[in-house]
Amino acid sequence: MEMLNRNRRDVLKGAAAAAAASLAPTVWTSVSAAAVDRKAGAIAIDKVLSDAVQEKQVPGIVGIAANGSGVIYEGAFGKRNVETGPTMTLDTVFLVASMTKAVTGVAAMQLVEQGKLTLDDPIEKMLPALASPQVLEGFDEQGNPKLRPAKGKITLRQLLTHTSGFTYDFLNANTGRYVKFKNLPDVITGKNLALTTPLAFDPGTDWEYGISSDLAGKAVEAASGENLDVYFRKHIFEPLGMKSTGFLIGDQENRLATVHGRKEDGSFSPLNVRFSQEPEFFGGGGGLYGTASDYLVFLQMLMHGGAFNGATILKSSTIEQMSKNNMGDVKVRAMKTQAPALTADIDFGKLFPGQDIKWGLSFMINPKQGPAGRSANSLSWAGIANTYFWLDPSKKVAGVLLSQTLPFADPVSLGIYDRFERGVYKLTSET
Repeated sequence: MEMLNRNRRDVLKGAAAAAAASLAPTVWTSVSAAAVDRKAGAIAIDKVLSDAVQEKQVPGIVGIAANGSGVIYEGAFGKRNVETGPTMTLDTVFLVASMTKAVTGVAAMQLVEQGKLTLDDPIEKMLPALASPQVLEGFDEQGNPKLRPAKGKITLRQLLTHTSGFTYDFLNANTGRYVKFKNLPDVITGKNLALTTPLAFDPGTDWEYGISSDLAGKAVEAASGENLDVYFRKHIFEPLGMKSTGFLIGDQENRLATVHGRKEDGSFSPLNVRFSQEPEFFGGGGGLYGTASDYLVFLQMLMHGGAFNGATILKSSTIEQMSKNNMGDVKVRAMKTQAPALTADIDFGKLFPGQDIKWGLSFMINPKQGPAGRSANSLSWAGIANTYFWLDPSKKVAGVLLSQTLPFADPVSLGIYDRFERGVYKLTSET
């Protein structure tokens, strides 16, 4: 299988020259005629997603949702590839990217339950390379990095809440400059050197999104003695029946959706974006591929207190621990892009007005009711190619919305997500 031989920045730079083709008519596909009752609310969601394709807001999209009793909506529209097709279907495989982080959190907490990992001991016990982290304070007049020893030790809790000090180069200007100075590879390459950036702040003193979950994945490997691909499959995916999710694409190639870049005129062009299929490390922060229905099963497991499909993945008390604020008084800051072709700025204050957003053990938490319907203390996050999920434990509602477009969190994609979520909550009132 072809490895990605250009880094993310090169891929995105080349996308502007590619031409986009017109979209095919929308298509809705169901696993079975009886799987979802097409109530008025479901038809309304169909229209939200089909309109998004018809209006060329997205090449193709899949949405699925469940309540406490089971699946209440599923729909697929558009194309997997804007130039070549085929039609998007419910079993299409997507790069879910940072939606991997929640799976890594579950894996880590399984090992916490077993006493093989702890949340607040220094993670250097499992990852000796993190024994003496350094903080990047800037650059001198010659352009050399200014580093100092970090105050405090890095813990698993900090890795899972993004309070460790590790960042992404495409969101932190200093980290991006350091990566260029050291000529470090992108995390999409799966090279270990990609995880050798310094901290942006002392552990536990601030919040910034970054490579922390990749390092949490390495802690899972060290504690379990299994690589992350094997661990996820044996302890999460196979017990839950998630047969189409994993780091390696394999024979699912013919079901894989293409990542697209949005050009200045709003049209899309296919991009050569793929996490390495021969990595030195499996990316616990973003390397998974899978289907919407598989990820919904994962959310249903969380919804039902850690047990689903005859398998118990975690204790209900562990789910409760993961689902509450685990970062204390630290504030979640806005995410300022350093790569506009990859992601837009993300201002949580605009997404959730008047809310002090918090982080659980790998989930974002809105402490108050969200504008589209989710309850206070719901869990959510997303993936870089505009894949989204949320879980509302109070109302027992979960939704997954998958497309494959860049930049992440652009107003068009967030608008589709908002309308989908509103539609799901209206549908729940019918069921």
